[in-house]
Amino acid sequence: MIKGSEKRKANHPIDDIFLNRWSPRAMTGEPISEEELMVLFEAARWAPSSYNNQPWRFLYARRDSVHWQTFFDLLVEFNQSWAKNASALVLFISATHFEFNGEPSVTHSFDTGAAWENLALQGSLRGLVVHGMQGFDFERARTTLNIPAEFAVEAMAAIGRPADPETLPEKLREKETPSDRRKLDQTICEGPFRF
Repeated sequence: MIKGSEKRKANHPIDDIFLNRWSPRAMTGEPISEEELMVLFEAARWAPSSYNNQPWRFLYARRDSVHWQTFFDLLVEFNQSWAKNASALVLFISATHFEFNGEPSVTHSFDTGAAWENLALQGSLRGLVVHGMQGFDFERARTTLNIPAEFAVEAMAAIGRPADPETLPEKLREKETPSDRRKLDQTICEGPFRF
């Protein structure tokens, strides 16, 4: 797997962990153990959250489990074309209210995003592919996986061992490289909005 730091260049001195993490699609289809997957979930568990509410929940299926097909069938056809070789599929959901007082949590998605990033970085450090997706049927996920109304369906991720990009459908091979980012001055401004 290509290291992002071999292709990407930061404008300010940041740790290579951020440059090296990217979202390949080529995976071998080899299984990963429950223990390997738990390491990623453990990293996610330590993410920060408002009032330490920890709104994130993870539903998952490993490819050799009885749940695999249920999760796989939620993906749009494009994502199925490459995620068929994933070792695990994970659905991220978040509690929309605080547990301690029942009040709405405005930052539940933001907090769950922090947990996702921890999971993705830990996977990258372990040499795994971790690819986040919005290309799935959100409503079908809710009904098929019995997700209560007080949880928001956020995103899915495919996790697996890296493979040669040549294993991908031809139209995806050219995309199998770390992408760049827009310039920092297009993302930040001091004071009021003025983009």
